Amino acid sequence: MGQHVTHTVNLQDHEDAARAVLDDGAWAYFSGGAADEITLGRNQQAWQQWALAPRVLQNLRGGHTHCQLLGQTWPFPLLVAPMALQRWAHPDGEAAMALAAASQQCGMVLSHQTSTDLHTVAQLTRQMALQGTERGPLWFQLYAHGDRGALAELVQQVEAAGYEALVLTVDAPVSGARDRERRHAAARPAHIHAVHAQPPAVASAIGLCQGLANSAPTWDDVTWLQSRTRLPILLKGITHPLDAKQAAQLALAGLIVSNHGGRTLDTMPATAELLPRVADAVQGEMTLLVDGGIRRGTDIFKALALGADAVLVGRPCVYGLAHAGAQGVAHVLRLLRDEFEIALALSGCATPEAITRHHLFGNTP
Repeated sequence: MGQHVTHTVNLQDHEDAARAVLDDGAWAYFSGGAADEITLGRNQQAWQQWALAPRVLQNLRGGHTHCQLLGQTWPFPLLVAPMALQRWAHPDGEAAMALAAASQQCGMVLSHQTSTDLHTVAQLTRQMALQGTERGPLWFQLYAHGDRGALAELVQQVEAAGYEALVLTVDAPVSGARDRERRHAAARPAHIHAVHAQPPAVASAIGLCQGLANSAPTWDDVTWLQSRTRLPILLKGITHPLDAKQAAQLALAGLIVSNHGGRTLDTMPATAELLPRVADAVQGEMTLLVDGGIRRGTDIFKALALGADAVLVGRPCVYGLAHAGAQGVAHVLRLLRDEFEIALALSGCATPEAITRHHLFGNTP
C-alpha cells in the first residue's frame, strides 16, 4: 500500500496520520464532539472496561466470520457508519469509501448528507460484486426533517439504485453544541456540499432552537416512511429500552444503538453501556447494531457478546480516507477484520454465533 499506510499498524496510527493532513476546520468537523466531549471519550473507554473471558480447547475447525442481518447472510459483521461530506476529507470521498468497504467484504451506510451522488456509490458497489468480490450490505441513511414529498422522491431513487435498507436517524433533530467546530470555524470548500440533502422545514422562528425543533421527526413519521417504501427500516439513535420496545411494536426491521458518536447530546452513557439494556428490551426480535468508539477487533467481539448482530465504524474510516484514500480505508477495515478473527480464535469461538455474554468477565449484565 501507499507510503502512509505502510507505517500504520493500528487505528490510532491512522488517526495521527489524518491529523497531519487535515486543516483545523476539517479536523474539528470530523473528529469533534458535543460540548465537553465527555460522551465522545466515554464511547471509546467503555469498550476497554469490558474484560474478555476466553475459553480454551474449543473446536475451531471450519470457522468463519459470517453474520445474519435482516435475514440475509453477509461475510463480516461490520459496516461503515454514515458520515457526511466525505469529500472534505479526501477528493474521492464516498466513492473511495464504498470501494474500500466492498473490497474488505464490509458493508456501507451512505449518509443522507453524502457529497457523492447515491447512484455513483451504488454503481461502484455493484461493479465490485460483478468482479467477484463478496461484498457487505449497502444501506442508505435518512433524516426526516424536510418536506415529505422530497423525502418520498429520494426514497424512490434509493430503492431504484439498489440500496437494501433505510437507516432513519432519530437522535439528531437539531445539532449538538460543538465547541471545537465553533472554535475552529472554517468555510467548507465551495464545491463540497450535500448533494441530496433538503433543508429542514421551518415554518417560523417560534419554538425550540429558533423553530428547528418543530420539524423534529416523530413516531408518526416512522409509520409514514413504512408506508412509502418496500425496504426494511432500521432506526439509528435508539438508546432507551422503552424506545426500543416501541420500535419493536411497529415491526421495524432493526435498531442501531448510537449516541451519534458523541456529537449531539453530551454526558450520555457510552453505547457499550447502553447496548445490553436495549438488547434485553428487544429479546432478539429485531436486527441490532451498535456504533461509537470501536477501535479494535476485540471491541467488535464485545459488542456481539453484549447482543449486537454487527457494528458500525465511523471516524477511523474517515481518518484512513483522509491520509491515504481508498487504500487507507481498506487498511483500517482489514486491521479490524484481522483483529476480530484473532479475538474469535483466542476466545474459543469458531464463529460469531458462538459469542455469548459468558465470554465477558466482571460486571456482565
